[in-house]
Amino acid sequence: MAVGEVSMCTPAFAKRVVHSRWFVVYASLVVMAASGSTYIFALYSKVLRSKLGYNQETLNKLSFFKDLGTNVGVISGLVQQVAPTWAVLLIGAGMNLAGYLMIYLALTGRTSPPPVWLMCFYICFGANALTFSNTGALVACVKNFPESRGIVIGLLKSFVGLSGAIYTQLYLAIYGDDAADLVLLVAWLPAVFNIFTVYTIRVLPYARRQDGHKKAYNTPFYHFLYLSIALALYLLVMIVVQKQVQFSHAAYVITSTALLIILFSPVGVVVREEYKTVSNLEHSLQQPPTIAVEEPKKGNAGEIIDDDTSPPLCGGGGGMSCLTTMFKPPALGEDYSIMQALVSVEMIVLFVISVFGIGGTLTAIDNMAQIGQSLGYPSKSINTFVSLISIWNYAGRAGAGYISEFLLARYRFPRPLVLTAVLLISCIGHLLIAFGVNQSLYAASVIIGFCFGAQWPLLFAIISEVFGLKYYSSLFNFGSAASPAGAYVLNVVVTGRMYDAEATRQNGGVAAVGDKVCKGVVCFKRAFIIITAVTFAGALVSLVLVWRTRNFYRGDIYAKFKVAPATATADGSSSDGGGVEMVQGTETSAEEEKRKKEAVNKDLY
Repeated sequence: MAVGEVSMCTPAFAKRVVHSRWFVVYASLVVMAASGSTYIFALYSKVLRSKLGYNQETLNKLSFFKDLGTNVGVISGLVQQVAPTWAVLLIGAGMNLAGYLMIYLALTGRTSPPPVWLMCFYICFGANALTFSNTGALVACVKNFPESRGIVIGLLKSFVGLSGAIYTQLYLAIYGDDAADLVLLVAWLPAVFNIFTVYTIRVLPYARRQDGHKKAYNTPFYHFLYLSIALALYLLVMIVVQKQVQFSHAAYVITSTALLIILFSPVGVVVREEYKTVSNLEHSLQQPPTIAVEEPKKGNAGEIIDDDTSPPLCGGGGGMSCLTTMFKPPALGEDYSIMQALVSVEMIVLFVISVFGIGGTLTAIDNMAQIGQSLGYPSKSINTFVSLISIWNYAGRAGAGYISEFLLARYRFPRPLVLTAVLLISCIGHLLIAFGVNQSLYAASVIIGFCFGAQWPLLFAIISEVFGLKYYSSLFNFGSAASPAGAYVLNVVVTGRMYDAEATRQNGGVAAVGDKVCKGVVCFKRAFIIITAVTFAGALVSLVLVWRTRNFYRGDIYAKFKVAPATATADGSSSDGGGVEMVQGTETSAEEEKRKKEAVNKDLY
């Protein structure tokens, strides 16, 4: 088949699509869409209270271990450093199925009621599986598109933000309004998605681009964004309509089918990009552009293998050498070892932000059902709050990624300063909950959902930019590992105990369990005033990071990923000066041109 004759209806073209860089993004979006099950804890926390007799402090303890499993992905990061991505995804699938299935069996009485410590283990084990999914997908996409990492991280994490609303729709269509069956859905759905995409998510060789071509380079990401906005708007419309109209089970099936069609529609962007690539191939052969392609070693399925065998903790050497290099980090933006990053002021500040900022918004999200109950909102409105948090969680993740990337590219506006602004805005949502302003919980859920979502892509992008990509799979998991500490203190120690103390007082000194709940603004007032103060302190600390990275963000932080000026060599080839071969456009004979076409056709078809 000639290169100019492109057919999309051939097995060869389908194979090319599945093995393409853009399909890695699509497959990662699918995995991320099933990776937000931990954000719907509020939907099944009430059934845990009623069927297992838990009080609020116990529920918050379960919530803490759920957050601990979700955010402490150190093991998954280290596994990603030494194992292929498919192994990371399969481990995640197995852990998710095992952990949540045990919770489902306990809720439905198929096993004897487990002690609280064992339930904490189940939910932590199941939630930790999501760190394997997130690590595999996120690291592959960031390394495949290093110049667009803010956009990539924002896009991928935005689908995690939509996941809660997606789960709500699917479980109503599959099982009906049964919170116990929601846990069953959480058990099997992420495992299925991981297995479906296991051999398509991987790190591929990165082709450097010519400076000035970034707009065309990012165009498919904007197409992905438009489709994700369509998905978010569809979910928002469904939330509003379902609040006003009583849906039958058949109606939920129809609306969920439409939801799945929109969810899987980004594959069209992948097909379109590959079709354009093949269609333009003839022209590129006639006039070869100057490009540089890094060709690292490959493993199974074409995945990149890092040939640097130096220990990731120290970046080479051992013993005293490790201690010596640990406190002598490279310049910002270069590849830090894990220990160099962990002891740096920049990472310590990010830890504080994670504890204070993410810990506070996690507390609000996990207690949204109880907050709504205490303020007298009906059950249907409480489900609406959970869905609204998912929608605005999506908006925060996508918005923070794309907007911060735009501000950085156009105005050199530092990403850490955007993070400071997000922390300050979240204080408004906490204060609305603290003072229980009439009907303000709708606005509070929007603000908290947006700010919680926005913090993640900003945090992960800053880590990748400041500390480099070599050990990114470990470092971004270390960066998020601090948030459960804040969630435990603010959720269990502060919020849970204050709520139970007030509920006990309202019930005449009897501990509030089961259906006995706290009523009134006073239930969460003191706790959220404390959370507001802590979050504001986190915003002040973040200014230290803004100051220390101000000069770094004024420069071109992606310069190393662009094509350097080519210099001629003795054999007629060219070099970028960095050891990467350059392919320079030259006139060739008819025989040479024919040989090139045959080689390309063989590779593509």
